[in-house]
Amino acid sequence: MKLETVLVIISAGVEWRIATKYYADCQLCDSPYNQWFETEINGIQTIFFHGGWGKISAAATAQYAIDRWQPDLVINIGTCGGFAGRLEVGDIVLADETIVYDIYERMGGAQEALDFYSTHINLDFLKEPYPLEVRRMRLISADRDIDPEEVTALQDQFEAGAADWESGAIAWVAAKNGVCCLILRGVSDLVDENGGEAYGNIELFWQRTPEVITILLKSLPAWLNMAAKAE
Repeated sequence: MKLETVLVIISAGVEWRIATKYYADCQLCDSPYNQWFETEINGIQTIFFHGGWGKISAAATAQYAIDRWQPDLVINIGTCGGFAGRLEVGDIVLADETIVYDIYERMGGAQEALDFYSTHINLDFLKEPYPLEVRRMRLISADRDIDPEEVTALQDQFEAGAADWESGAIAWVAAKNGVCCLILRGVSDLVDENGGEAYGNIELFWQRTPEVITILLKSLPAWLNMAAKAE
């Protein structure tokens, strides 16, 4: 794969602050949306962009950044909530499909609406062994945290192991633009039918997020090297 420019989208504010500390020597710049900075990884121009939380901000910033920098690869790194019993805290999810699940179509076909915002991610440019131990699976997105009352239904309907707020929108926009996409999300907290361990305890999320994001940032050169070597 030709890699001249790579776009790395980081969604949540706390995740972005960790990235700016990791690349503390880089100059922060402003956009009509959020901040961004530029660095070089393996000789590749790499743009880090604060995508913001939720599907609206994720889609808007992804399209803005793709239009502006014309990247060869879009990467989204961040955290996610895991379904207890399917994943463990610290597991890294490599998404091969995304689904936006908080769509409730009552006038027409509900499945048609879900299918419209579902994205199969072509990962043929990756070869095992991967730079990190990952769980390759479907990742589901909604503009909300996982509802404990829906845990069983979500697992049964979507066979999902984790959920977040933004990856479905980012993958969908990348696909519409014909840009390769890589989504890596680390499990920061678990949810089951009885509740979420970080619900009402955001300090736990803040405590665990730095380790997850740092692991993903450290692995970026290896992922880019693998992608660049793909035929």
